[in-house]
Amino acid sequence: MSSKPVALPVGEALSLESLVAVTPGGIASRILAKAAGGSVTLFAFDAGQGLSEHTSPFDALVVVLVGELGVTVGGAPVVARPGTLVRLPAGVPHAVDASEPTRMLLVMLRETTPA
Repeated sequence: MSSKPVALPVGEALSLESLVAVTPGGIASRILAKAAGGSVTLFAFDAGQGLSEHTSPFDALVVVLVGELGVTVGGAPVVARPGTLVRLPAGVPHAVDASEPTRMLLVMLRETTPA
């Protein structure tokens, strides 16, 4: 699903729509940035697509750009629309389901251990 991060042009305004397209009946993603402290991945879901319930060892933020997501966090449902943010705590089961074609940013926040 995810691709290797490719260096984005510097100092250029990029259309998020041009970076990943909604695939009919599918899910597409593109890693925009990845570092020791975390990553930023752009997702595009077609209507009816999503990510089944899972957990992550790191906190994450879901930012809805276009469309609508049903997000379940620890069994509690949340509706996320454009311009909204949902925090997904580490170790808590969560899932996302797109009710319409949707684009979201997933920001993974990895804690670093002091040396």
